Amino acid sequence: MPIFTPTEITDNYAKASIAKATSPAWRIFLLAVAAGLFIGLGAVASSTAAHALEDAGMVRLVSGLIFPVGLMMVVLLGTELFTGNALMVTAAVSGKITWKLLLRNWGLVFLGNFVGAVALAALMAFFGQLNIGGGDLAVYTAKVAASKNSLPWANAFVLAIFCNLLVCIAVYMANTAHDTAGKIWAIFFPIMGFVLCGFEHCVANMYYIPAGIFAYLNPAYTGLIDAAGINVAALNFGDFFFANLIPVTLGNIVGGVVVGLVMYACHGTKPER
Repeated sequence: MPIFTPTEITDNYAKASIAKATSPAWRIFLLAVAAGLFIGLGAVASSTAAHALEDAGMVRLVSGLIFPVGLMMVVLLGTELFTGNALMVTAAVSGKITWKLLLRNWGLVFLGNFVGAVALAALMAFFGQLNIGGGDLAVYTAKVAASKNSLPWANAFVLAIFCNLLVCIAVYMANTAHDTAGKIWAIFFPIMGFVLCGFEHCVANMYYIPAGIFAYLNPAYTGLIDAAGINVAALNFGDFFFANLIPVTLGNIVGGVVVGLVMYACHGTKPER
């Protein structure tokens, strides 16, 4: 079966954005909570697989091989992911939805993704999942969180741009396929690439960083994390919001909007004047 052409996938996504933008708020929010949970589960699985590895390259490779399952669940189950929804800009510039509806969707989805991912982080940190390796997974989780919160603002912003270039390319490529297998393979490689490169994804970080903070707040792991020499001063929600989440979210928006606008300019069917 032939794949959808670039023009078809660009037009199809813009049309699908009408339903995404006009859905009831409760539906958008619930689907966004699910997407935050799915991306978080991809992070849980990849961290669990990689936490005991010593070589940094192998850590990224193993994480990259597993993390894409999160976006696979998001796309195949039709949930709402903030980073992918940056592509809805094509519907706004083509006049299919208003800018107000676009911002409404982005706001509800961002909040829902946050709720789903942070709730998962708390459940993993306080109900035993981080016990793996005698608490080594908790130490690894805290290390990842402290590292992300310690990024310079400009670095977090730029790394986030390239992350969402790849995420939105993965979404577009998945929409070329008619079958499940085709969608899975289309998603896998770009997402593996962004994890390998260490790019920053705001929804993934809604799991990674709170999970590390919660791990440090759990008395079962506090001593282990202190003994590991991790920069525990960075394990706080102030740094999460202002040093990571804000620049990463802005960078993700830029990266996703660039993909959407370039695809629309080059391939989209323009309204007749």
